Amino acid sequence: MDTWVLWLLLLQSAVQYPQPVGDGLDEVTRLRTEVLAKLREEEKIGLEREVEQLVLKQGVGAWGDLLCSAWQHGQVWALAGLLLLLLALWYLRRKRSLRREEREEGHGGGNEEEVEDVDANEEDVGNEEEGDLDGEESDRDDGQAQEVDNAAANEERDGAANEVGNEAANAANANDVRNEVEQYRDRDDNFGRIVLERIQWPVQDLREGCTWTRILMEHFAIYFRRVLSNSFYPVLQGAIGVGSAFEGWSPREQDVVYQVLIPMTPPRGHSFHLELGTAGQRRLRNFHIRVQQECTCTREQQHKNMLCFLHQPEEELRRCQDPSLLHTLCTGSYLDVEKTARWFYQLVRAIWPALRESHRWHLVLLPSRRSCQFKVTKGRESYRIELLFAVRQGNSDVFVSSQPRQAHTSSTIWPESYAVAEMKFFRYIARRAPPDSLHLKCLQFFTRLQLGLGFSTYTIKTIVMHLLSVLPASQWRRRHFVRRLMDISERLRTCVEMRHLNHFIVGNQRLPQGISLPPEVLMAGSRNLFHDLEMDPVAHSQAVSQYLDLHHWLKRILKNEQ
Repeated sequence: MDTWVLWLLLLQSAVQYPQPVGDGLDEVTRLRTEVLAKLREEEKIGLEREVEQLVLKQGVGAWGDLLCSAWQHGQVWALAGLLLLLLALWYLRRKRSLRREEREEGHGGGNEEEVEDVDANEEDVGNEEEGDLDGEESDRDDGQAQEVDNAAANEERDGAANEVGNEAANAANANDVRNEVEQYRDRDDNFGRIVLERIQWPVQDLREGCTWTRILMEHFAIYFRRVLSNSFYPVLQGAIGVGSAFEGWSPREQDVVYQVLIPMTPPRGHSFHLELGTAGQRRLRNFHIRVQQECTCTREQQHKNMLCFLHQPEEELRRCQDPSLLHTLCTGSYLDVEKTARWFYQLVRAIWPALRESHRWHLVLLPSRRSCQFKVTKGRESYRIELLFAVRQGNSDVFVSSQPRQAHTSSTIWPESYAVAEMKFFRYIARRAPPDSLHLKCLQFFTRLQLGLGFSTYTIKTIVMHLLSVLPASQWRRRHFVRRLMDISERLRTCVEMRHLNHFIVGNQRLPQGISLPPEVLMAGSRNLFHDLEMDPVAHSQAVSQYLDLHHWLKRILKNEQ
């Protein structure tokens, strides 16, 4: 049994012994083969040592028993063959070992020369196999470094080429985008021009009319001061142009109304006190102007011709002094709007002949209960002017004025007016808008479109002011004209559906600098201009129907349908 084990071990070592490496293999393959051969050689040596130890353990007696057994059984020829086989294997092993050592010496010497040529400071490798591996690794590292450098150079060249190509492609794409944008702008601009040509705009030059009205009111102011200097009527301050014309637009093609607000202060011996109305009037912010007489006894030296209304006998006051404001323009203790309007008519009629404009222009007074309206004409030229009288709240841009909000307003009610603040807002937009801005055209178009459809001019104006505070002034040019019209229509539709439209001034804390509001107006909650729609379902249904009619007319105008 032991004999067969020995035969199998010898046969395994012969089969596993590495075959010679062909000269045609490349250096890497050869190196890997040699390393593998070395490992296998170590395995074979370990296996042979195990066999030798096994033989030593069995001792000489085992060999003797083997020989005796072989001799006894007539197997001498097998023993002889075994010895020959061992001799042959020893010879082959010795021969291959010598051949490998020669080959390794040749490679080791070559590698050492290469290392010395590359770096003279490298230490000499004592072990031939380690020298061979180090040389191969050095060559491979140099080759890889060269390949990396070449690859980096190639990538750099390719990257530069790609960048140039990308830049060219991006430039081409940018040009294409710019061309498309320009075409889109040209198309919108052309469409806006066509729509603008379909609309009839006011014939009158608003700037010229505003300038003329302002000059006329300056001439009136001169005579107002002369006539009223020693009276107990309100003291009239410099006129302020308000309303659509002074904001730069008009809902009318002709007969543009130039509104002028004339602030009033109390005369000597009197004071004004603003009182907010009842709960219902507080929501609308309607006021009463209470007139109160003040003591002037301590100021008699300053006004020698004036008697104190509080401490002088009534009989002496009636005989020596003009009546108090309480007895001329007031109802009870409150200033009366209608009485004040009639007083203004008398002033204008009396002063007009003294003005130089009266020589070339003809004055016609127009009826009005809460303002003073008149028309001046010269040939085909004409201007319609409305004088509104008001009292300022502190030093703010908010007044209480004679302009009514409702059809039937009590003569002692003075509604809060934001006309000056709104005029300043439009001036603020005009200073920042480009010369070709059409924001006023949009407002003018829509206010004319809704005439007769139920929505007020102030509703459309409020919507446009909200949009102007959100959209940049640069987005109101001719190419944006149609889109802005659709924005106004859409905002109106949303407000009607929601039954809510915030007032633009009341509670607005984002107004431009230069627009001053009193604290109670600035901090007030939002005021819904569509409060009636919220409270009355029938009114809301009518508003929805009116909007559909307005939108229908808008589409017909844009499509040029008759």
